[in-house]
Amino acid sequence: MTYAQSPVELPLRTDPERVPVAGCGVCGALAVQRREARLRGDHSTVSDCNVELRNHPHPEGAA
Repeated sequence: MTYAQSPVELPLRTDPERVPVAGCGVCGALAVQRREARLRGDHSTVSDCNVELRNHPHPEGAA
């Protein structure tokens, strides 16, 4: 089979590793869950934890 155009190649998008906010219990639990998932080779859960860490709200000024 032939195609009129070459396939589109999309770059692999990787977000930087999310750093948990110090003193936040939710962030701490997500970091533990992420570490355990990484040790199991469960990359889907690692990604899910990074998304949760990115979207978890913190008060203004929290690092």
